[in-house]
Amino acid sequence: MTIVDGKPIEARIAERYATLAPQERRAADCLLDHLDDLALYRAAELAQIAGVSKATMSRLFRRLDYDDFTQVREQLRAMRSDGVPVTVDGTPTIDVHLEAEVEHLQKVLRGGEAAIERAAELLATAASVTVVGLRTSYPVALHLAQQVGQARPGVRVAPSPGQSLSDDVVGLGSDHVAVVVAFRRRPPQLGGMLDLLSEQGTAVVLLGDPSGRRLARGTDVWLECGAATQTAFDSYAAAMSVVAAVSARVLDRLGPAAAARAADIDASYRVLGETEG
Repeated sequence: MTIVDGKPIEARIAERYATLAPQERRAADCLLDHLDDLALYRAAELAQIAGVSKATMSRLFRRLDYDDFTQVREQLRAMRSDGVPVTVDGTPTIDVHLEAEVEHLQKVLRGGEAAIERAAELLATAASVTVVGLRTSYPVALHLAQQVGQARPGVRVAPSPGQSLSDDVVGLGSDHVAVVVAFRRRPPQLGGMLDLLSEQGTAVVLLGDPSGRRLARGTDVWLECGAATQTAFDSYAAAMSVVAAVSARVLDRLGPAAAARAADIDASYRVLGETEG
C-alpha cells in the first residue's frame, strides 16, 4: 500500500470534483455527507447509500489518490490521533467514556502529585504569573488564571487581546513564572517561545497531553494530562481537575493573605452586583 499524504479527503474531492463523472460525483457527495462518521462504514455500504456500484466507489477512491477505502480509514485514524474531531470507531457508551476519564484523572492526580506540588510552589512565590494558552488550550489557561487570580495578584493570560506572544513574554526574568498550556493541535511557535523563556531564566510549568512531552525538556514542571477519548473530541476533564488541585495548593501556601484576597473579591462581586445572591 502506498503512503498517503496528509491532505484530507474533503480537500481532495474539492480539487477534483469538476473532473468527476456524474456517478463519481454522486459517490463523492455521499462521502461529504458522512465526513463525521465516515470510518464507521465499509466501502460497499457507502456505495449502497450513494446509489452507485462498488466499482464506482472504488474508482472514486483511486481518483482521490487512495489505494482503497482502507487507506481512507487509516488517514482518518491518523487525523484523530492528531486531535482532529472525526469519529473512527463509533461513539462509545457512557461507561466506556467514564472509564477513560477516570484513567486520565488517576494517572495525573496520583502519579503527578509531586509535579502538582512543585507547580503550586512556583505559582505562589513568583513575582508574577503569565499563563499562555492558544487554540484549544485557551479555556484551560483562562480557567487557571481565574482560579489562581483569586489567591494572588499579578496573574494574566497571554497573549493579551491585540497583542502577540512576544509582547507578553519578552522581559520575563527569573523572578517570574510562565504556565504554558499546550494540548495537541498546538501552533508551531510554542517551541520557540519555550526556548525564549528558558533563555530569560523564567520558570516554566508546562501542562498538556502526552503529545506535548517532547516540549517538556528544559521546563521546570511537566503536568501530563490525558485528553484522548474514543469519541470525535478530546476531553479536558483531567486538565481542569489539575487546575483545581494546583489552585487550591496555591491558596493554601499563601495562607491568610490569599484568604483575605478571595474574601475581598467576593465582597466586591456583591457590591457591584456581579454574582447572584
